[in-house]
Amino acid sequence: MNKGLRGALVAVAVVGVALGIARVMSGRQATQAAASAASAPAEQRLELAPTDVLRTSKGELVRGIEVSGTLKAVNSAFVKAKVAAELRALSVREGDTVRAGQVLGQFDTTEFEWRLRQTEQQAAAAKAQLDIARRQLLNNQALVAQGFISPTALDTAVSSEAGAQATLQAAMAAVELARKARGDATIEAPIGGLVAQRLVQPGERVPVDGRLLEIVDLSRMELEAAVPPAELAALRVGQVATLTIDGGTDPLQATVARINPSAQAGSRTVTAYLALAPHPALRQGLFARGRIDLERRQSLLLPLSAVRSDQARPYAIRLAQGRTERADLQLGSRGQSGGVESVEVLSGLADGDTVLAGSVGLVPSGVMVRVAAPAPAAAAASAAATPQDLKATVPPGLKPAAAR
Repeated sequence: MNKGLRGALVAVAVVGVALGIARVMSGRQATQAAASAASAPAEQRLELAPTDVLRTSKGELVRGIEVSGTLKAVNSAFVKAKVAAELRALSVREGDTVRAGQVLGQFDTTEFEWRLRQTEQQAAAAKAQLDIARRQLLNNQALVAQGFISPTALDTAVSSEAGAQATLQAAMAAVELARKARGDATIEAPIGGLVAQRLVQPGERVPVDGRLLEIVDLSRMELEAAVPPAELAALRVGQVATLTIDGGTDPLQATVARINPSAQAGSRTVTAYLALAPHPALRQGLFARGRIDLERRQSLLLPLSAVRSDQARPYAIRLAQGRTERADLQLGSRGQSGGVESVEVLSGLADGDTVLAGSVGLVPSGVMVRVAAPAPAAAAASAAATPQDLKATVPPGLKPAAAR
């Protein structure tokens, strides 16, 4: 075999080997590409229930302040002893209804009867002395006219008659005081209402101004609420409040009746008096809490639970074309709207935007979101989702948005 033919054969063999190696490498690269495509993670998506999204809307924002305090009767009184004596009888007890002027009890009047009789006798004696002084004055006037006595003696008789008259007037005043003391021995109700406390029992000797009974009038009740100084500028007489009594279930309406002109020492709060309409459950001393409506206005509202505050500026997670995006917010006043704590959105969202509820958690931007249809099958579909799916639920009571 000549050298030319041998070289040609070698060249053909080299080309064949090169083509085989190329075919093997191409197949290996295709296999690796297929394996890489099979092992690549699927795009993360968020499966949500209809209650997991909220929709911004315009509504009435009610701004107010939370208040609490103790209920007190507008009219209440302690019945006190006007005289020092032994209590003979007390006819009412706690819970009894009394009317103004009703006789409630009686002190022992023996001492007052004798004192009245004593002053009456002293008044009778003073009257007798006045009669004597007047007759003496008349006699001296006649004697002076006849020249039997000097005018000086007449002056003495005039002074004696004036002194006897003053003594009689003092005695009559003592009689009236003794008569009043005897009348004060009868205990009467100063106001109408219910007996709240009975502080003494018959047989006890009570000093002057000793407390006997407490009477409260439940027809007019007020809540004494402490208002912080920062809210005083917006507080007005006539504003409406909704209160709940501890242990009660039904909310009660109240109205700001008065505002104390002075702040309390220490706390620097100002007391506002909220008048309540009569209600069978109201009792003096009960604790109540509620909210005074300070202002109402129409605004673009967002439930406060949807506002995120883990960054320097508050933001919400908005849905745009099926994906999440961050929307920085400028917020205004907080308040109530439809029973939900809401906040006024000044910028960052538009009316009708859909945002994620706060209970969904932190979701990065760009995540695909699918809102399940509100049907029984949605729960089964959510349970069968892939491990890459993110699931979340939100408590009921928030306004859901329609699925996109």
